[in-house]
Amino acid sequence: MINRAEGAYLGAVRAFQNPMLDLLHKRHAPLVVSVLSACFTAERPNVSVADAHTQIGDALDQLRAAGYDESLPIGTSRDLCRQWADAGWLMRQVVDDVEVYRLSAHAVDALDVAGRAGGARARVSQSRVRTMLDAVERLAQDADPDALVRMARLDAEIRRLQQELDRIQRTGAVEEVDDEQLLEEAENLLHLARELPADFARVAESIKSMQRDVVTALRQDERPTGEVLREYLERAQHVMEATSEGRAFAGALRLIGDPQRLDGLSNQLDVVLRHRFTGRLAPQQRTELREIGHRIEQGLDLVFTTQREASYVITAQVRNHDPLRDRQVDDLLRDVMTGLQTWMPESRRGQSVDPLRRLPVAEVDHLRQTAGDLRPAQPPAPLEDRDDAVVDVTSDEARAWGGPHYAELDRHLVTLADGRSIVDVAVAFNAAPEALRRPVDLLGLLELADNQGMEETDELAFVDAVRPDGTRRRLAFGGVTTRMKEAVDE
Repeated sequence: MINRAEGAYLGAVRAFQNPMLDLLHKRHAPLVVSVLSACFTAERPNVSVADAHTQIGDALDQLRAAGYDESLPIGTSRDLCRQWADAGWLMRQVVDDVEVYRLSAHAVDALDVAGRAGGARARVSQSRVRTMLDAVERLAQDADPDALVRMARLDAEIRRLQQELDRIQRTGAVEEVDDEQLLEEAENLLHLARELPADFARVAESIKSMQRDVVTALRQDERPTGEVLREYLERAQHVMEATSEGRAFAGALRLIGDPQRLDGLSNQLDVVLRHRFTGRLAPQQRTELREIGHRIEQGLDLVFTTQREASYVITAQVRNHDPLRDRQVDDLLRDVMTGLQTWMPESRRGQSVDPLRRLPVAEVDHLRQTAGDLRPAQPPAPLEDRDDAVVDVTSDEARAWGGPHYAELDRHLVTLADGRSIVDVAVAFNAAPEALRRPVDLLGLLELADNQGMEETDELAFVDAVRPDGTRRRLAFGGVTTRMKEAVDE
């Protein structure tokens, strides 16, 4: 039987196991909070891994130069980021083929708590109490199914609004609210807005958790694929109803889906920022007021992006799922991790590792050399003797359709050069007789030119080729020139 004190203690122990309280409870919590809040902002929720390491490293160097070396943790910025990711404060993912860090929901909550504790103290204001009373009233209305009670409340609300309308129409004046009360309401609004990023991050992390569960179930191959996907679709359908942050996201989704509501929100914030009481707000608070709509859009984009990534990963897993290959990959990764765990305690910092220059050769005793056909191998049937298929290769007609006439082409080049050292191949081909202007002779001429030393002219050359049957073809190729052998010998 657990007594009251033990129950309270166990509850506190479970609470401090939460990554948010664990972050604030650490010895180096001020460094973590300050560095993460400077690196990740509302305008830059995702930071590439390389940029984060550089920025955090610069911050550590500046703090050490200022004399805070003893209060800083040991290790590089890369080591600290890896520790913070293992602790659940940073999330590592790939966005547009770039590996980035982003704050987890626990880290967002921790930074919010630290910011409120280090800033102005929250006050029990009229705005805060009215927010609570309005929430209680809406809860009571939603929980009470009595139609008569609901009608009485609506009648009272209509009479109150009608009296307010009559007063304004009669006097033409609107009662001004005290600047102090407006300031309290603005601070309460900012307090509510600061909780939105953490809520959106929790929804995204719940989708990521579902993705990991589904991929794990598919890789284990213990249940049918259809059953796993059906469970995932049911969880995805109810994720917006199962948690408070999911319900907050659903409400924001209804807001963002109505352009008039968004325009109204922007106009209302402009009205607030033009009022004189905003001059008493800090510049950062005015910026937060102005960017409330932008924060909602950022949160929705985060959730939608996470949903798309989860769908893509699960679809790829289903499409390429191979249980045998997945088990082989798991065994290989397990062997690699075991090898690293064995090697790391005995290694030194900066120790070189001999690379694997070639893959090991499989030791196979015998490879099968024949197919499993019991019939003996049969030689192919002999070719038939056909007198009509014999072609006289010595005839002029057969030679006309044969390969290039190298000797004639070489003599033609020498004659055309007439002592010149450079000859244009296209000019030489067009000047040859029709018997040497076959398409195949152009290839032979280019081959001879290449053997003697060929250079490109960066111009397009055109030649007219004549086949043995008299048909003509116009051919184009990159212009080239060749050096004659006589010129080279000289």
